[in-house]
Amino acid sequence: MAQRDKRQEYSPETNELAGQLDDLIRRIDEFEQNLAEQRALLKEVVEVQPTALWVLSADGSTYVNNEKARQTRIDPKAIGAEQSDAEIEIDDRSYLLQVLKRNGKTIITATDNTKNKRNERLIAMGQMAAHLAHEIRNPVGAAAILTSALFDRVDMRAKSIVLEIKKSIWRVERIVKATLLFSKGFTLNPSRFSLRDLSAELNDAIANYSYSKPIDFNFNLPNETINADFDLFGLSLQNMIFNAIDAIEEHDIDSGAITINHRKEGEVRILEIVDNGKPFERTDRLFEAFYTSKTKGHGLGLVLTRQIIESHGGSIELLENKKGFLIRFIGAK
Repeated sequence: MAQRDKRQEYSPETNELAGQLDDLIRRIDEFEQNLAEQRALLKEVVEVQPTALWVLSADGSTYVNNEKARQTRIDPKAIGAEQSDAEIEIDDRSYLLQVLKRNGKTIITATDNTKNKRNERLIAMGQMAAHLAHEIRNPVGAAAILTSALFDRVDMRAKSIVLEIKKSIWRVERIVKATLLFSKGFTLNPSRFSLRDLSAELNDAIANYSYSKPIDFNFNLPNETINADFDLFGLSLQNMIFNAIDAIEEHDIDSGAITINHRKEGEVRILEIVDNGKPFERTDRLFEAFYTSKTKGHGLGLVLTRQIIESHGGSIELLENKKGFLIRFIGAK
């Protein structure tokens, strides 16, 4: 009321101009509010993009980027217009780049193509590995037969040497078998057997595996019957045991321990495979084919193990508080 009374002291023209000014201020406030909302919406749109995105000003400074861009180690200033549709590799990851210039600004997107790139490499490596495995299998088989014959003919002083040769050949045979199973696949042949029978199978396999440190093996498997493929299920556990042996060999400890424990949760059986060997270096790549951080190994053991466990309707994952794995499966079908 006081404001209206005060305006009455001015001429009608002045009051009309004041009213227009008030309306202009209101419109500016609405415009600024709308602009802020549009900026917030644009920011959300940029953040939800499935690719890393940068918008650079004319001087090369970053005008806009999103979280995926901030998570990479890509330097957008180092990317030129000629790199559009190019591919770069940084920190074991592959990116496809696209560069677009508009109104004095440069828009750069980087699509993570690592998975597709690895799949392409895996296909090529799998084909090559399968071919090599076929070529190696026959001469290795002949060497195994000849070594067995040699073992029976040499004197006691040489038998230990021949035995180590037999173990090395046995290891090559396992690699060939694993490679062919991975590249060509496998079919389950389930039968009913006792879990305790797996202990004897594992001990026989360990006897053929070379290692230098004393290791305490504890396979706490009950005399309970399950329905599974005995050979493949045993092979999956062997792979995990051998990985654990290699980790103990590479760790700075004098002796090792590998334990398999069993328990049940309803119909689900759970196996825990634990060791005190060298900690895992790249847990994100443990189940990646042909990847290994060990000095020994061909990078198929854990991949094949997971395939076998999952083909039985089970699952495998890392333990949280110990170094090892947890396997879940239904023991009776």
